[in-house]
Amino acid sequence: MTPDLMEAGAERYAHAQERAAHGKTESGGRNAAFLRPLVRGEVDTTHGRILYLEDVSVSFDGFKAINKLSLDIAPGELRCIIGPNGAGKTTMMDIITGKTRPDEGTVFFGSTIDLLRYSEPEIAALGIGRKFQKPTVFEELSVFENLELALATDKRVWHSLGFALNGEQKDRLAEVLETIHLKDAVTRRSGDLSHGQKQWLEIGMLLMQDPKLLLLDEPVAGMTDEETARTAELFLSLKGKHSLMVVEHDMSF
Repeated sequence: MTPDLMEAGAERYAHAQERAAHGKTESGGRNAAFLRPLVRGEVDTTHGRILYLEDVSVSFDGFKAINKLSLDIAPGELRCIIGPNGAGKTTMMDIITGKTRPDEGTVFFGSTIDLLRYSEPEIAALGIGRKFQKPTVFEELSVFENLELALATDKRVWHSLGFALNGEQKDRLAEVLETIHLKDAVTRRSGDLSHGQKQWLEIGMLLMQDPKLLLLDEPVAGMTDEETARTAELFLSLKGKHSLMVVEHDMSF
């Protein structure tokens, strides 16, 4: 980093500290707690909810995709939201994860974290994991290697070069393999898995990061009946340990 960039960064940090001392932000008056560095696990759920949306609306080119949406999810809850294509389910997830900004409304993670003040990667770092409809795994790598890469560890170059799983991480990986029904496929090339198994693997990759809240976008699309049933079992097994929001258009699920 060049000296001028370092100086600019220092000035921005000093400015943020000054604003924090006065309990204000640039947008005009939120508590200084929103300026603290992100700390995983620091989610206040004393009011009985881990996610809270109120009167959220967003339009695209005059089309109202979401109109005055309000909902809340309790810690450890499994919430399924079913609606037809085009109902705004994915847009809702885009808003929660910072991909889309609403025109109006409130979105909180716990009681104190205003998600509208954070970027998409910052929201992920806070402990909100998202799985899109199409599975995205490293197909040339084994199931084990995909899960190993997904570990919530320091990904800087020098740390990664000398990285080796410790006992706790090995136990965690074995636990996730059992949860996602891929214990017997641990050495298989991920590209050789069925569509449903790839979906499970991607869910496992999210679990390796130990998210507080999981957002799952049409996770059973394209699955066989057997895979769909086992996916439902998987979600039920996660209930209580994680909070889950599952969106689907398939009423039978």
